[in-house]
Amino acid sequence: MATRRELSVEKRELLSRFIEEYGIRSASDIQTALKDLLGDTLEEMLQAEMKEHLGYGEYERSENKNSRNGLKKKRVRSNYGEIEISVPQDREGSFEPKVIGKRQRDISEVEEKIIGMYARGMTTRQISEQIEEIYGFDVSEGFISDVTDRLLPRIEEWQHRPLSEVYPIVMIDAVYFSVRTEGVVRKLAAYVVLGVNCDGYKDVLGIYVGANESAKYWLGVLNELKNRGVKDILLICADGLTGMKEAIEGAFAKTEYQRCLVHQVRSSLKYVGEKHRKEFAGDLRTIYQAPNEEAALARLSQVTEKWDAHYPHAMKGWAKNWDVIRPIFKFSAAVRKVIYTTNAIESLNSSYRRLNRSRSVFPHETALLKALYLATVGITGKWTMPLRDWGKIRGELEIMYEGRFPE
Repeated sequence: MATRRELSVEKRELLSRFIEEYGIRSASDIQTALKDLLGDTLEEMLQAEMKEHLGYGEYERSENKNSRNGLKKKRVRSNYGEIEISVPQDREGSFEPKVIGKRQRDISEVEEKIIGMYARGMTTRQISEQIEEIYGFDVSEGFISDVTDRLLPRIEEWQHRPLSEVYPIVMIDAVYFSVRTEGVVRKLAAYVVLGVNCDGYKDVLGIYVGANESAKYWLGVLNELKNRGVKDILLICADGLTGMKEAIEGAFAKTEYQRCLVHQVRSSLKYVGEKHRKEFAGDLRTIYQAPNEEAALARLSQVTEKWDAHYPHAMKGWAKNWDVIRPIFKFSAAVRKVIYTTNAIESLNSSYRRLNRSRSVFPHETALLKALYLATVGITGKWTMPLRDWGKIRGELEIMYEGRFPE
Protein backbone atom coordinates (compact mmCIF):
# COMPACT_ATOMS: atom_id res chain seq x y z
CA MET A 1 0.00 0.00 0.00
CA ALA A 2 1.32 3.46 -0.91
CA THR A 3 2.11 5.75 2.01
CA ARG A 4 1.82 9.51 2.08
CA ARG A 5 5.17 11.22 1.62
CA GLU A 6 6.22 13.23 4.68
CA LEU A 7 7.02 16.89 4.00
CA SER A 8 9.21 19.16 6.06
CA VAL A 9 7.61 22.02 7.97
CA GLU A 10 9.22 24.50 5.59
CA LYS A 11 7.78 22.74 2.54
CA ARG A 12 4.31 22.59 4.11
CA GLU A 13 4.39 26.32 4.80
CA LEU A 14 5.60 27.02 1.26
CA LEU A 15 2.81 24.91 -0.25
CA SER A 16 0.20 26.60 1.95
CA ARG A 17 1.32 30.04 0.75
CA PHE A 18 1.37 28.76 -2.84
CA ILE A 19 -2.21 27.43 -2.61
CA GLU A 20 -3.47 30.56 -0.87
CA GLU A 21 -1.77 33.05 -3.19
CA TYR A 22 -3.01 31.44 -6.39
CA GLY A 23 -6.42 30.40 -5.05
CA ILE A 24 -5.88 26.83 -6.18
CA ARG A 25 -9.03 24.73 -6.33
CA SER A 26 -8.30 22.27 -9.16
CA ALA A 27 -5.57 20.54 -11.14
CA SER A 28 -6.05 23.17 -13.86
CA ASP A 29 -5.33 25.90 -11.30
CA ILE A 30 -2.07 24.14 -10.44
CA GLN A 31 -1.00 24.15 -14.10
CA THR A 32 -1.76 27.87 -14.40
CA ALA A 33 0.15 28.65 -11.21
CA LEU A 34 3.15 26.58 -12.28
CA LYS A 35 3.20 28.36 -15.64
CA ASP A 36 3.27 31.69 -13.81
CA LEU A 37 6.00 30.49 -11.45
CA LEU A 38 8.07 29.16 -14.34
CA GLY A 39 8.05 32.58 -15.99
CA ASP A 40 9.04 34.32 -12.75
CA THR A 41 11.77 31.77 -12.09
CA LEU A 42 13.24 32.17 -15.58
CA GLU A 43 13.30 35.95 -15.22
CA GLU A 44 15.06 35.70 -11.84
CA MET A 45 17.64 33.33 -13.33
CA LEU A 46 18.23 35.70 -16.26
CA GLN A 47 18.73 38.62 -13.89
CA ALA A 48 21.24 36.54 -11.91
CA GLU A 49 23.12 35.73 -15.14
CA MET A 50 23.19 39.44 -16.07
CA LYS A 51 24.60 40.30 -12.63
CA GLU A 52 27.35 37.73 -13.12
CA HIS A 53 28.01 39.03 -16.65
CA LEU A 54 28.36 42.69 -15.59
CA GLY A 55 29.93 42.02 -12.21
CA TYR A 56 27.50 44.16 -10.19
CA GLY A 57 23.87 44.18 -9.08
CA GLU A 58 21.01 46.17 -10.51
CA TYR A 59 21.32 49.15 -8.11
CA GLU A 60 25.04 48.95 -7.39
CA ARG A 61 27.74 51.30 -8.65
CA SER A 62 30.47 50.04 -10.95
CA GLU A 63 33.27 51.30 -13.18
CA ASN A 64 32.32 48.74 -15.83
CA LYS A 65 31.62 50.62 -19.09
CA ASN A 66 28.97 48.07 -20.04
CA SER A 67 25.63 48.47 -18.27
CA ARG A 68 22.04 47.29 -18.26
CA ASN A 69 19.90 48.47 -21.14
CA GLY A 70 16.33 47.62 -20.17
CA LEU A 71 14.28 44.53 -20.92
CA LYS A 72 13.12 42.80 -24.08
CA LYS A 73 9.92 40.76 -24.25
CA LYS A 74 10.27 37.22 -25.50
CA ARG A 75 7.75 34.39 -25.91
CA VAL A 76 8.92 30.82 -25.36
CA ARG A 77 7.19 27.48 -25.59
CA SER A 78 7.07 25.34 -22.47
CA ASN A 79 5.36 22.21 -21.19
CA TYR A 80 2.78 24.56 -19.64
CA GLY A 81 2.09 26.45 -22.90
CA GLU A 82 3.53 29.70 -24.22
CA ILE A 83 5.10 32.06 -21.67
CA GLU A 84 6.09 35.70 -22.13
CA ILE A 85 9.23 36.66 -20.22
CA SER A 86 11.34 39.80 -19.90
CA VAL A 87 14.96 39.25 -20.89
CA PRO A 88 17.54 41.78 -19.60
CA GLN A 89 19.70 43.53 -22.21
CA ASP A 90 23.14 45.17 -21.99
CA ARG A 91 24.43 48.16 -23.95
CA GLU A 92 27.26 46.29 -25.65
CA GLY A 93 25.01 43.39 -26.67
CA SER A 94 27.54 40.91 -25.27
CA PHE A 95 25.15 39.21 -22.83
CA GLU A 96 24.68 35.53 -23.79
CA PRO A 97 22.15 33.98 -21.37
CA LYS A 98 22.58 30.28 -20.65
CA VAL A 99 19.19 29.38 -19.20
CA ILE A 100 17.52 30.43 -22.48
CA GLY A 101 19.72 31.09 -25.48
CA LYS A 102 19.33 34.24 -27.57
CA ARG A 103 17.58 32.48 -30.43
CA GLN A 104 15.95 29.75 -28.34
CA ARG A 105 12.17 29.80 -28.52
CA ASP A 106 11.40 26.45 -27.00
CA ILE A 107 12.15 25.04 -23.55
CA SER A 108 9.79 22.07 -23.72
CA GLU A 109 11.84 19.86 -26.08
CA VAL A 110 8.93 20.21 -28.49
CA GLU A 111 11.18 19.57 -31.49
CA GLU A 112 12.02 16.08 -30.27
CA LYS A 113 8.32 15.52 -29.62
CA ILE A 114 7.53 16.64 -33.18
CA ILE A 115 10.11 14.24 -34.59
CA GLY A 116 8.72 11.43 -32.42
CA MET A 117 5.18 12.05 -33.72
CA TYR A 118 6.48 12.23 -37.30
CA ALA A 119 8.18 8.87 -36.75
CA ARG A 120 4.78 7.39 -35.87
CA GLY A 121 3.48 8.49 -39.27
CA MET A 122 1.48 11.56 -38.22
CA THR A 123 1.02 14.32 -40.80
CA THR A 124 2.24 17.87 -40.20
CA ARG A 125 -1.38 18.97 -39.71
CA GLN A 126 -2.05 16.21 -37.17
CA ILE A 127 1.14 17.13 -35.28
CA SER A 128 0.18 20.82 -35.27
CA GLU A 129 -3.25 19.99 -33.85
CA GLN A 130 -1.77 17.65 -31.25
CA ILE A 131 0.80 20.20 -30.03
CA GLU A 132 -1.88 22.86 -29.70
CA GLU A 133 -4.21 20.48 -27.84
CA ILE A 134 -1.59 19.23 -25.40
CA TYR A 135 0.65 22.24 -24.86
CA GLY A 136 -1.69 25.12 -25.59
CA PHE A 137 0.34 26.94 -28.25
CA ASP A 138 0.15 27.05 -32.03
CA VAL A 139 2.85 25.39 -34.14
CA SER A 140 2.52 25.94 -37.88
CA GLU A 141 2.81 23.11 -40.38
CA GLY A 142 5.73 25.02 -41.93
CA PHE A 143 7.57 25.03 -38.60
CA ILE A 144 7.04 21.27 -38.25
CA SER A 145 8.34 20.72 -41.78
CA ASP A 146 11.41 22.85 -40.97
CA VAL A 147 12.05 20.80 -37.82
CA THR A 148 11.86 17.48 -39.66
CA ASP A 149 13.99 18.85 -42.52
CA ARG A 150 16.83 19.05 -40.00
CA LEU A 151 16.87 15.24 -40.27
CA LEU A 152 18.05 15.39 -43.88
CA PRO A 153 21.79 15.73 -43.10
CA ARG A 154 21.46 12.83 -40.65
CA ILE A 155 19.70 10.74 -43.31
CA GLU A 156 22.40 11.61 -45.85
CA GLU A 157 25.12 10.57 -43.40
CA TRP A 158 23.24 7.36 -42.53
CA GLN A 159 22.75 6.44 -46.21
CA HIS A 160 26.48 6.80 -46.87
CA ARG A 161 27.96 5.38 -43.67
CA PRO A 162 30.69 2.72 -44.01
CA LEU A 163 29.55 -0.91 -44.04
CA SER A 164 31.13 -4.25 -43.17
CA GLU A 165 33.33 -5.93 -45.76
CA VAL A 166 31.34 -9.18 -45.85
CA TYR A 167 27.61 -9.89 -45.46
CA PRO A 168 26.66 -13.57 -45.53
CA ILE A 169 23.02 -12.71 -46.32
CA VAL A 170 21.41 -9.60 -47.82
CA MET A 171 17.66 -9.30 -48.33
CA ILE A 172 15.99 -6.78 -50.65
CA ASP A 173 12.28 -6.06 -50.67
CA ALA A 174 9.82 -3.34 -51.61
CA VAL A 175 7.05 -1.59 -49.66
CA TYR A 176 4.62 0.65 -51.55
CA PHE A 177 3.35 4.07 -50.48
CA SER A 178 1.05 6.70 -51.98
CA VAL A 179 3.07 9.85 -52.70
CA ARG A 180 1.98 13.11 -54.32
CA THR A 181 4.32 14.05 -57.17
CA GLU A 182 3.62 16.98 -59.49
CA GLY A 183 0.05 17.20 -58.24
CA VAL A 184 -0.69 13.50 -58.91
CA VAL A 185 -0.86 10.73 -56.31
CA ARG A 186 1.20 7.71 -57.37
CA LYS A 187 2.28 4.46 -55.78
CA LEU A 188 6.01 4.57 -55.16
CA ALA A 189 8.21 1.72 -54.00
CA ALA A 190 10.57 2.05 -51.07
CA TYR A 191 13.26 -0.60 -51.59
CA VAL A 192 14.73 -1.80 -48.30
CA VAL A 193 18.17 -3.46 -48.22
CA LEU A 194 18.72 -5.48 -45.05
CA GLY A 195 22.00 -7.21 -44.28
CA VAL A 196 23.04 -9.91 -41.82
CA ASN A 197 26.69 -9.47 -40.86
CA CYS A 198 29.24 -12.15 -40.00
CA ASP A 199 28.23 -12.04 -36.31
CA GLY A 200 24.57 -12.64 -37.15
CA TYR A 201 23.31 -9.11 -36.44
CA LYS A 202 20.76 -7.49 -38.73
CA ASP A 203 21.05 -3.95 -40.05
CA VAL A 204 19.23 -1.86 -42.65
CA LEU A 205 21.96 -0.96 -45.13
CA GLY A 206 19.87 1.48 -47.14
CA ILE A 207 16.43 2.66 -48.27
CA TYR A 208 15.81 3.74 -51.87
CA VAL A 209 12.60 5.54 -52.81
CA GLY A 210 10.84 5.95 -56.11
CA ALA A 211 13.17 4.68 -58.82
CA ASN A 212 12.13 2.32 -61.63
CA GLU A 213 13.43 -1.23 -61.48
CA SER A 214 16.05 -2.16 -64.07
CA ALA A 215 19.41 -3.93 -64.24
CA LYS A 216 21.09 -0.50 -64.49
CA TYR A 217 19.29 0.75 -61.38
CA TRP A 218 20.11 -2.32 -59.26
CA LEU A 219 23.70 -2.31 -60.46
CA GLY A 220 23.92 1.27 -59.18
CA VAL A 221 22.53 0.22 -55.77
CA LEU A 222 24.94 -2.72 -55.47
CA ASN A 223 27.89 -0.59 -56.60
CA GLU A 224 26.97 1.94 -53.91
CA LEU A 225 27.23 -0.85 -51.32
CA LYS A 226 30.68 -1.67 -52.73
CA ASN A 227 31.72 1.98 -52.50
CA ARG A 228 30.70 1.95 -48.84
CA GLY A 229 33.07 -0.93 -48.13
CA VAL A 230 31.22 -4.15 -49.00
CA LYS A 231 33.60 -6.56 -50.72
CA ASP A 232 31.52 -9.75 -50.75
CA ILE A 233 27.96 -10.98 -50.27
CA LEU A 234 27.40 -14.73 -50.11
CA LEU A 235 23.67 -14.79 -50.79
CA ILE A 236 21.18 -12.13 -51.92
CA CYS A 237 17.55 -13.00 -51.28
CA ALA A 238 15.00 -10.89 -53.14
CA ASP A 239 11.68 -10.96 -54.94
CA GLY A 240 11.70 -11.11 -58.73
CA LEU A 241 12.88 -7.52 -59.04
CA THR A 242 13.46 -6.58 -62.68
CA GLY A 243 17.15 -6.71 -63.58
CA MET A 244 18.29 -7.99 -60.18
CA LYS A 245 19.89 -11.18 -61.49
CA GLU A 246 21.94 -9.32 -64.11
CA ALA A 247 22.96 -6.63 -61.60
CA ILE A 248 24.26 -9.21 -59.12
CA GLU A 249 26.33 -10.86 -61.83
CA GLY A 250 27.81 -7.47 -62.71
CA ALA A 251 28.58 -6.27 -59.16
CA PHE A 252 29.25 -9.43 -57.13
CA ALA A 253 30.13 -12.21 -59.56
CA LYS A 254 30.46 -14.89 -56.84
CA THR A 255 27.18 -14.03 -55.07
CA GLU A 256 24.26 -16.44 -55.33
CA TYR A 257 20.81 -15.04 -56.04
CA GLN A 258 18.03 -16.73 -54.09
CA ARG A 259 14.46 -15.99 -55.09
CA CYS A 260 12.38 -15.11 -52.02
CA LEU A 261 10.06 -18.09 -51.58
CA VAL A 262 7.48 -16.11 -49.64
CA HIS A 263 6.93 -13.98 -52.74
CA GLN A 264 7.13 -17.00 -55.02
CA VAL A 265 4.33 -18.68 -53.08
CA ARG A 266 2.23 -15.48 -53.07
CA SER A 267 2.60 -15.10 -56.84
CA SER A 268 1.20 -18.62 -57.29
CA LEU A 269 -1.66 -18.25 -54.80
CA LYS A 270 -3.04 -15.15 -56.55
CA TYR A 271 -4.25 -17.47 -59.34
CA VAL A 272 -5.93 -19.93 -56.96
CA GLY A 273 -9.57 -19.86 -55.85
CA GLU A 274 -10.36 -19.44 -52.16
CA LYS A 275 -11.68 -22.98 -51.70
CA HIS A 276 -8.39 -24.49 -52.90
CA ARG A 277 -5.88 -22.05 -51.39
CA LYS A 278 -5.13 -24.01 -48.20
CA GLU A 279 -4.61 -27.30 -50.05
CA PHE A 280 -2.60 -25.61 -52.79
CA ALA A 281 -0.34 -23.85 -50.27
CA GLY A 282 0.25 -27.20 -48.54
CA ASP A 283 1.33 -28.74 -51.83
CA LEU A 284 3.74 -25.86 -52.50
CA ARG A 285 5.26 -26.43 -49.06
CA THR A 286 6.24 -29.96 -50.09
CA ILE A 287 8.33 -28.44 -52.89
CA TYR A 288 10.37 -25.86 -50.98
CA GLN A 289 10.70 -28.07 -47.90
CA ALA A 290 11.92 -31.07 -49.88
CA PRO A 291 15.16 -32.60 -48.52
CA ASN A 292 17.12 -31.95 -51.74
CA GLU A 293 16.76 -30.55 -55.24
CA GLU A 294 16.00 -33.91 -56.86
CA ALA A 295 13.05 -34.50 -54.52
CA ALA A 296 11.92 -30.89 -55.00
CA LEU A 297 11.85 -31.28 -58.79
CA ALA A 298 9.82 -34.48 -58.45
CA ARG A 299 7.30 -32.71 -56.20
CA LEU A 300 7.22 -29.73 -58.61
CA SER A 301 6.21 -32.06 -61.44
CA GLN A 302 3.52 -33.77 -59.30
CA VAL A 303 2.03 -30.50 -58.01
CA THR A 304 2.01 -28.96 -61.49
CA GLU A 305 0.25 -32.04 -62.92
CA LYS A 306 -2.32 -32.01 -60.08
CA TRP A 307 -3.35 -28.37 -60.45
CA ASP A 308 -2.60 -27.49 -64.07
CA ALA A 309 -6.14 -28.21 -65.28
CA HIS A 310 -7.67 -25.93 -62.62
CA TYR A 311 -5.05 -23.17 -62.52
CA PRO A 312 -2.78 -23.31 -65.60
CA HIS A 313 -0.87 -20.12 -64.70
CA ALA A 314 -0.23 -20.84 -61.02
CA MET A 315 2.87 -23.03 -61.42
CA LYS A 316 4.53 -21.43 -64.44
CA GLY A 317 6.72 -19.17 -62.31
CA TRP A 318 8.33 -22.13 -60.52
CA ALA A 319 9.78 -23.64 -63.67
CA LYS A 320 10.72 -20.22 -65.04
CA ASN A 321 12.54 -19.17 -61.86
CA TRP A 322 13.99 -22.55 -60.90
CA ASP A 323 17.60 -21.41 -61.39
CA VAL A 324 17.15 -18.83 -58.60
CA ILE A 325 14.95 -21.08 -56.43
CA ARG A 326 17.33 -24.06 -56.40
CA PRO A 327 20.17 -22.66 -54.17
CA ILE A 328 18.08 -23.20 -51.06
CA PHE A 329 18.06 -27.00 -51.38
CA LYS A 330 21.72 -27.38 -50.48
CA PHE A 331 21.14 -25.89 -47.03
CA SER A 332 19.89 -27.33 -43.74
CA ALA A 333 16.55 -26.37 -42.22
CA ALA A 334 18.23 -23.74 -40.00
CA VAL A 335 19.69 -21.82 -42.96
CA ARG A 336 16.56 -22.29 -45.05
CA LYS A 337 14.48 -20.73 -42.30
CA VAL A 338 16.53 -17.54 -42.50
CA ILE A 339 16.23 -17.44 -46.29
CA TYR A 340 12.77 -18.58 -47.25
CA THR A 341 10.69 -17.20 -44.41
CA THR A 342 12.51 -13.82 -44.57
CA ASN A 343 11.15 -13.16 -41.08
CA ALA A 344 13.64 -10.32 -40.60
CA ILE A 345 12.53 -8.22 -43.54
CA GLU A 346 8.85 -9.15 -43.27
CA SER A 347 8.68 -7.90 -39.66
CA LEU A 348 10.54 -4.77 -40.72
CA ASN A 349 8.11 -4.15 -43.57
CA SER A 350 5.11 -4.64 -41.29
CA SER A 351 6.43 -1.72 -39.22
CA TYR A 352 6.79 0.38 -42.37
CA ARG A 353 3.26 -0.50 -43.45
CA ARG A 354 1.94 1.01 -40.22
CA LEU A 355 2.98 4.35 -41.72
CA ASN A 356 0.41 3.71 -44.46
CA ARG A 357 -2.29 3.29 -41.84
CA SER A 358 -1.31 6.57 -40.19
CA ARG A 359 -1.35 8.70 -43.34
CA SER A 360 -2.91 7.80 -46.67
CA VAL A 361 -0.73 10.07 -48.85
CA PHE A 362 2.76 11.52 -48.35
CA PRO A 363 3.11 15.07 -49.76
CA HIS A 364 6.43 14.29 -51.48
CA GLU A 365 9.25 11.72 -51.63
CA THR A 366 11.33 13.55 -49.02
CA ALA A 367 8.49 13.32 -46.47
CA LEU A 368 8.31 9.56 -47.06
CA LEU A 369 12.09 9.16 -46.72
CA LYS A 370 12.09 11.09 -43.42
CA ALA A 371 9.29 8.90 -42.03
CA LEU A 372 11.02 5.68 -43.17
CA TYR A 373 14.34 6.78 -41.66
CA LEU A 374 12.75 7.55 -38.29
CA ALA A 375 10.85 4.26 -38.31
CA THR A 376 14.08 2.42 -39.18
CA VAL A 377 16.02 4.04 -36.34
CA GLY A 378 13.27 3.02 -33.92
CA ILE A 379 13.14 -0.57 -35.18
CA THR A 380 16.86 -1.28 -35.53
CA GLY A 381 17.50 0.13 -32.07
CA LYS A 382 15.77 -2.98 -30.73
CA TRP A 383 17.97 -5.39 -32.69
CA THR A 384 20.40 -6.20 -29.93
CA MET A 385 20.77 -9.97 -30.44
CA PRO A 386 22.11 -12.08 -33.33
CA LEU A 387 19.81 -14.37 -35.31
CA ARG A 388 18.75 -17.51 -33.47
CA ASP A 389 21.14 -20.45 -33.97
CA TRP A 390 23.60 -18.14 -35.73
CA GLY A 391 26.62 -20.16 -34.63
CA LYS A 392 25.24 -23.24 -36.40
CA ILE A 393 24.19 -21.21 -39.46
CA ARG A 394 27.58 -19.52 -39.75
CA GLY A 395 29.39 -22.85 -39.48
CA GLU A 396 27.38 -24.23 -42.39
CA LEU A 397 27.89 -21.12 -44.50
CA GLU A 398 31.65 -21.21 -43.87
CA ILE A 399 31.74 -24.72 -45.30
CA MET A 400 29.47 -23.89 -48.27
CA TYR A 401 31.39 -20.71 -49.09
CA GLU A 402 34.89 -21.77 -48.08
CA GLY A 403 37.44 -19.01 -47.66
CA ARG A 404 34.99 -16.11 -47.99
CA PHE A 405 34.46 -15.31 -44.32
CA PRO A 406 36.99 -12.85 -42.86
CA GLU A 407 39.60 -14.38 -40.56
